[in-house]
Amino acid sequence: MRAHTGRGRFITLEGVDGAGKSSHIGTIRQALEERGIPVRLTREPGGTALGESLRELLLHRAMGLATETLLIFAARAEHLECVIRPALDAGTWVLCDRFTDSTYAYQGSARGLGVDAVAALERWVHADLQPDLTVLFDLPVEVSLARRKQASLELDRFEQEDREFFERVRAGYRSRALADPARIRIIDAARTPTEVGVEVLKAIATL
Repeated sequence: MRAHTGRGRFITLEGVDGAGKSSHIGTIRQALEERGIPVRLTREPGGTALGESLRELLLHRAMGLATETLLIFAARAEHLECVIRPALDAGTWVLCDRFTDSTYAYQGSARGLGVDAVAALERWVHADLQPDLTVLFDLPVEVSLARRKQASLELDRFEQEDREFFERVRAGYRSRALADPARIRIIDAARTPTEVGVEVLKAIATL
């Protein structure tokens, strides 16, 4: 039996690479499913066949800032129409690795597009829908860089940016969290995975 009825909840996970989003999304899913809640995992950019194609372009092809931002929102529009909204309407909880807060942090803050341009696209694409909860994995940039170096993974064009870029990303995220503390819960991602996991589940329990 399901433990709830009605519309599903929309939970997003945000933070710089190396902060632990991918490690904890499975923990959240398990905790919800143990309570009888149906869950859909997804990610941005991506989440649909078209979105995944756009993701490859975004991560590996050089392009202008306007093009980059518009492609992100094109993938997001498709994602919302084909995956997120139908799942929520069906009563499924959606766990999404990144959403529009990422665009504010990366394109708006780090790349210098500004808040107003991102906000205009946000109003166009999903003015009526915001996450019920956003878990922000906050991590000092030097720790993020050290973790990614230790992982020895091939870096995409975002991950290849310099330290100053990621300082601006972090500042953009923190600005978003300060502006909307009821929705965005900051988690200190520099702690051990177990400690972070406990805090993540506490945040989810508020729903």
